[in-house]
Amino acid sequence: MALSALSPAQPKGATGVLVLADGTVVWGKGFGAVGSAVGEVCFNTAMTGYQEALTDPSYAAQIITFTFPHIGNVGANAEDVESNVEAAVGCVVREEVTCHSSFRAEREFAEWMQAAGKIGLSGIDTRALTRRIRLGGAPNAVIAHDPKGKFDIPALLKRAQEWPGLEGMDLAKRVSREQQEEWGGGYWELGKGYGRAAWDGKPHVVAIDYGSKDNIFRNLAKAGARVTVVPAQTSLEDVLALKPDGVFLSNGPGDPAATGEYAVPTIKALLDRDVPIFGICLGHQMLGLAAGAQTTKMNQGHRGANHPVKRLADGVVEITSMNHGFAINRSTLPDTVEETHVSLFDGSNCGLAIKGKKAFGVQYHPEASPGPHDSYYLFEKFVGMLG
Repeated sequence: MALSALSPAQPKGATGVLVLADGTVVWGKGFGAVGSAVGEVCFNTAMTGYQEALTDPSYAAQIITFTFPHIGNVGANAEDVESNVEAAVGCVVREEVTCHSSFRAEREFAEWMQAAGKIGLSGIDTRALTRRIRLGGAPNAVIAHDPKGKFDIPALLKRAQEWPGLEGMDLAKRVSREQQEEWGGGYWELGKGYGRAAWDGKPHVVAIDYGSKDNIFRNLAKAGARVTVVPAQTSLEDVLALKPDGVFLSNGPGDPAATGEYAVPTIKALLDRDVPIFGICLGHQMLGLAAGAQTTKMNQGHRGANHPVKRLADGVVEITSMNHGFAINRSTLPDTVEETHVSLFDGSNCGLAIKGKKAFGVQYHPEASPGPHDSYYLFEKFVGMLG
């Protein structure tokens, strides 16, 4: 079923629909949760890791279009869940979801989607939808699923048009944990699952959670840190009371400028005190804002596990995992900031370091999950600063 104009005849057997704010109606077969949800439609080019993506809080208030056609073929399991907070509201896929074929699966993908409250839509020309996003930007839309195929298209369209969109929206405080947590999870091993991280004698990292994936904390622990995770709006005084050797700024959803209203003053104060800082994704953008740069909404964003990034210091190209719809405006970087990485897709900023400080950030996800492990060294670099 392909992209279609407003109010076409509903195809026989259509139990799901995607209604874009511009009036486009896309019919398909619904799966997962029943109901409707509003969000921004984006696309993800990764060939693996659909469950990790759908539980990444950075996708809060978004509908993921997976460009890889065979989504759901390895089922779902508890080990691949990256968070238990708000994340993507649903997904759009090409092929109808079939029974799993994986020894790690604990349940079918559609069953997991239903339990997680996420709406799926299959049978879609995802190439056409992706091209539309690339040319016209990520649209607001409503995704809906009704096994009886009963939809009020005008009402769904009105809802899509009235949703304000991600620009100006602070979502970090919605997805951040509410309580401080001493992180104890270890790194995953096949057949063993997640072990426990040892704490004794290790440098102490306070991780500010703007909507983090759990694998970030596992990688910090693997690199040799003891990790305490705190909510997004934790005050400077409470962060310093934990006596951190370094502070980590996590990924997260929404507009960095909106989250920065409460996050940036804290980060500036940490920089003034020469506290070592490492930020990724939204945390990278927060660090850039604290240093005096500005952020901007991207046309289509970067989402996938195959993004080439050039490390400017030596010309090495890292293949990275990305998930962001905002970016630091390179032209606004002050003289006090060194640009360290750039995207080879579009030249956008992908890394920075604060001159004279032990503070750096990258736009991509060095913890992967899913994705390549080219950039794991950044966790070792950060923890190595804390001795």
